[in-house]
This record gives sequence, C-alpha cells and structure tokens, in this order.
Amino acid sequence: MITLRGLTKRYGGTVAVDDLTLDVTEGRVTGFLGPNGAGKSTTMRMILGLDRPTAGAALIDGRPYAALRHPVREVGALLDARALHPARSARGHLVAQARSNGIPVRRVDEVLETVGLATVARRRAGAFSLGMYQRLGVAGALLGDPKVLVLDEPVNGLDPDGVRWIRELVRDQAAQGRTVFLSSHLMSEMQLTADHLVVIGRGRLLADAPLRDLLAGGAAGAVRVCVPDPEDRRRLAGHLTASDGVRVTAAGEQDLVVRGRTAGEVGDLAHRLGVRLHELRGTGASLEETYMELTARSVEYGTGGAQYVGARSGTGSAPGVSRGCA
Repeated sequence: MITLRGLTKRYGGTVAVDDLTLDVTEGRVTGFLGPNGAGKSTTMRMILGLDRPTAGAALIDGRPYAALRHPVREVGALLDARALHPARSARGHLVAQARSNGIPVRRVDEVLETVGLATVARRRAGAFSLGMYQRLGVAGALLGDPKVLVLDEPVNGLDPDGVRWIRELVRDQAAQGRTVFLSSHLMSEMQLTADHLVVIGRGRLLADAPLRDLLAGGAAGAVRVCVPDPEDRRRLAGHLTASDGVRVTAAGEQDLVVRGRTAGEVGDLAHRLGVRLHELRGTGASLEETYMELTARSVEYGTGGAQYVGARSGTGSAPGVSRGCA
C-alpha cells in the first residue's frame, strides 16, 4: 500500500505538488492522471525516495522508501525506461540489478520471457526501439517480484499488441493482491485498465474515486445528433443553449454533442423546429470527457478547448461544410 499524507514539493516559488493526501491500496489498478506539469512524475519520484518532500510524507506499507530493507523486492518501478547503459545487453543489465539486490539470476530469464525479450536478451540495449526499452523497464520492475508497482507511462512507444499486453499484465498483478500505481496519457486505455483513479492538476488533488463513480459523476448523459443542414444546426444549437444547464459542442462537420438534455428531449425540439436529423443517440460517459471537465482549470500548457456552439452570446457556430455524419 502507498500512503501520501500532506505530500508537498516546492522548487523555489513553484509548488509542484501541493498537500496531496491519498491511499493507493492493494488488489486494484490505480490510474494516475493529470495534465503536463501537474506533478505526477514528481509525486512518483517522492514515493521512490528520489526527491525529498518539502512537507508531508510518502510511505510504502507505513515506511519511507529509504527505510525499506530490500527495496527492489518490495517496490518495482519504471520511471525512465532509457535510464541504463546502452552498451549493456538486456540480460546483462538485469543480471547486474539482480546481483546487487540479492535476487537469483534465474529470475532474470523468467522476467525476460514474461516481457517478450528472451530472443533478444543478449542484444545491446542501445540498439533497442522505444517499445523494447519499455519492455526492458517493465522487466526490471518485475525482477524482485515486488508487492508494489509504480509505473510512469509504461505504454509509451508500445504498439497495440504491447499496449494490450501491459493492460493484461497490470490487471493480473493487481488480481494477485499487489498494489499497482500507473500513470498514462491514453484515456481510452486507462478506462479499460484502471479500477480506481487519482487525478491531479497543478499539484493538487482533483479526484480520488473508483472509475465507475468518476464516470457516473462526469460527462454522462451526452446526446450526439447529426444535423446535415448548417442553418438547421445553428437553429437547433441556439434553441438548446437558450436553456440553463445545457451545453452544445460541435463534433466533426455535422454533429452536435448536447449535455443537459435527453435524446428524447432533443428529438422533440428538432421536430417542433422542423429540423431534419440523420442521427440521434445517447452516448455513455467517456473518461476523456470526464477528465477534460475535471482538469479544465488546471492545464498549464493549454491550446484551447472544444468550441461551444450556439451560446447565448451568439459566438461560435457549427461547421458549415457537410461530408456526412460521424
């Protein structure tokens, strides 16, 4: 179990992590999300004793990482897969880790087989692709058969088969009762992988909840409607956004996404207005939409969000080019 209590990290006048308090428990995959610059990597580094907190504590089973008797056997970590000597072979790199931590060398061959690198075990790591580096980094994290895994962007550089493999691997580790703390920017993959989510922004905790609860409280109840005629699209959006609590967003070239009204209510309004529809359907909540709502005010390097259509101010309009429904 990973425990954070009032965890804070300042660099001069910059607060990278701000009073984080949470528990990452065993037996589930906990996803760790946040925009660039949110403090995710700094938090993970403090958990692993690589950065010293300005205030608060990061504990593993009640102890700081530095106080663990056999850290590699208790915590497996992947922060930077390329942090190894490029002249060493994959096997040589892991053998050095094993011998320096009292782990039997036979375990090296087991983890190389697990991550799919057994056939290239004696190749120089410097010749590896990014995906192969990631697999080797995961092998290093698994080497001590630890009960806690801390993985920072482990799917970065992996092909679809590798992404699926990571998903199955971490879920299997959690099913065996281990603690898995996993960061990623791939929202669709995190939605398939995580049981619980922690979201931070500008170093502060934004959410700490089971995935299902977070989705239920987020951008649920959206309605997607395809309106082929640009003028009809503008009229429908204008009438919808004239009501409090309704938001309309352009999606693609003919679609509107409506939040705050059911599919039946949107269909009835379109009928009264004489607006021709090609499609009308309710959509379930997505992690991407929920995440964007949570972090909307916490993005450090923002490029502008989706344009709202038909707002009361009259700004914004649905696209005028028609190429068919999404």
